[in-house]
Amino acid sequence: MKEKLNDSQSLRFSVAPMMDWTDRHCRVFHRQLSRHARLYTEMVTAAAILHGDRKRLLGFEASEHPVAVQLGGSEPADLAEAAAIAADFGYDEINLNIGCPSERVQSGAFGACLMREPELVADCVAAMKARVDLPVTVKCRIGVDDQPPETLSIFAARVVAAGADALIVHARKAWLKGLSPRENRSVPPLDYARVRALKREFPNVPIVLNGGLTDIGQMQAELAHLDGVMVGRAAYQDPALLLDVDPVFFGAEAPAASRHAALEAFIPYIEARLAEGVPLGAMTRHVLGLFNTLPGARAFRRHLATEAVKPGAGIAVLREAMNLVVEGAAAEAAA
Repeated sequence: MKEKLNDSQSLRFSVAPMMDWTDRHCRVFHRQLSRHARLYTEMVTAAAILHGDRKRLLGFEASEHPVAVQLGGSEPADLAEAAAIAADFGYDEINLNIGCPSERVQSGAFGACLMREPELVADCVAAMKARVDLPVTVKCRIGVDDQPPETLSIFAARVVAAGADALIVHARKAWLKGLSPRENRSVPPLDYARVRALKREFPNVPIVLNGGLTDIGQMQAELAHLDGVMVGRAAYQDPALLLDVDPVFFGAEAPAASRHAALEAFIPYIEARLAEGVPLGAMTRHVLGLFNTLPGARAFRRHLATEAVKPGAGIAVLREAMNLVVEGAAAEAAA
């Protein structure tokens, strides 16, 4: 049996599932920066898994562990089958998306709109738990639209009773009418206190905080109240942040001594994918923010943005970009 989430530190730090961002290339890159952060796939719908190219949708590298798959859907039987298929691929956790506010997701009757249907979500969780010997977790909002604060407690009680192993709570409401998905990530106010209160209500359930976390010290402070933090845009746009994760949150050495070293460790993967026909730009787009704040960072981004997307671009383009950045003692001298 896989680890029980409440018996370990496995949820102390994770990188959020982000559509169009946390693909397998991104996850392999992030793994060069942290060995212990839990990584999540982009959301994959149950229907896509049942009827689509499963290897393309669910395939991942062994180095990505611990890695979770995030599913979208609202049909218990379909989600159970999709979870079983994902489990066979070797994922460490099944996560159900009850947080995405996209209209496209709402039209498919899943995502944040299901905050209004806790019994249906509970049925989905129970169906997946009956099929897989893996942790099944739920990622949700604190509510949608004009729902009162107690809505979250009612929702949590239902899904935990159905067997949910942990709740990952984006500490904002989702406004399903009037705000775009982009605006829903920043406009509704953050309410960390509501998530902390949820933990007090459910002391034996792992509760993870998501939303607006950007600073390592801030994240550490939240762990005094909660079981974990999940970081999204900050980890993607400033991936060097992940070099602090293993020492700070897990008491382990970072896997790379520097940003350059982490990118060097990513190169064998890039070379292998280039040999398979994957365009260089599909992989280097995830590293654009790695050298933020260092001399040459802008030149690095510009070089990759213009050269990595060209047909036939190879590893030499990346090395040329890396040579534009000054790191370490030289960077301090240049500052």
